[in-house]
Order: sequence, then structure tokens, then C-alpha cells
Amino acid sequence: MKVVGFAGFSGSGKTTLVERLIPALKAHGLRVSVVKHAHHRFDIDHPGKDTFRHREAGAFEVVVASTQRLALMREFEVTRRPTVHQLLAELYDGVDWVLVEGFKDSDLLKVEVWRASADKPARYADDDFICAVATDSPTQLPTPTGLPVLDLNDPEAVVAWLLSQGTRFDYRAENYA
Repeated sequence: MKVVGFAGFSGSGKTTLVERLIPALKAHGLRVSVVKHAHHRFDIDHPGKDTFRHREAGAFEVVVASTQRLALMREFEVTRRPTVHQLLAELYDGVDWVLVEGFKDSDLLKVEVWRASADKPARYADDDFICAVATDSPTQLPTPTGLPVLDLNDPEAVVAWLLSQGTRFDYRAENYA
């Protein structure tokens, strides 16, 4: 599988870009997964549902499945922060591309999503794992760069660039063990 991260400050457009890249990659016949970093306590379950009740009763894991989807909820018995590599290990091995949103400090190759209007600093000058910048304001980049500068509003062009990179984004878990 190929793995690429998308990093940037809140409000930069990471989620919108990833959302637009998924169908663009699928149009090439590729299976796409997403790993998303959540900053806050989050829940995908709802009070009163069977799965919620099972978790509230103390289940460590609850797997719920239908003919359309599967969801695994795992409760951490002590606070822990799984690494992006641990989360990638949880994914189905038949996926072609994994788009990682967040994990800005990870050792994965990343595209920085940067907007001048967000009024946040850029990270590309200080992060060796940033391999391109996706922006809607290339003339306003705070520091000159030799990195590829991609059009944030053209997901097909971003996908074309990703696909043109050959094996650069191939992920091998043993390289991160």
C-alpha cells in the first residue's frame, strides 16, 4: 500500500482536500482508506444503542458488522496515544492508498496544506518529511521552496502528482518497527 500524510493547521483545508482526493483516486480504480488524528475525546457511538451499552458494561472491544460495513471500537484501559504506524497496522491489507490526516509530527512523507488566509505559519522549511505543499496562495508562501507546489483546489492535479511519484509512497511497516 502507499501512504501519504496531509498536515497543516486547523482551518487549512486538510479534511476538504482529503475528501476530494478519495473519489479522484477511486476514479483510477484504487481502493482508498483514511487514518485521521482526533485531538479531542470523540465517540462514534450513541447512548441507548446496543454497542454503546456493551461498552458501558465494560467490553474492551466491540465489533459491529452488517452486510455493508464493519466497525471496531476499542476502549483504552489507560490513556494512550497510538502511533500512526500502529493505526496503519489495523487496516485491511487490500488497500491501495492510505491518506493520513493530521499526525503532523509523524515520520511519514506528508503534503503540507497551507493557506495564507489561515494566518498560520508554514512547516515545510522545518520538516524533512514534507515532500510537497498544497496551497491556494502559492505567491504568498512565507519561505521560498524547491518542493512541488500543488493547487489545493485541484484534487485531480494532486492525485496526478501522487501517482507520478511511483514507489516513493510505498509503505513497509518493517521500516518503522
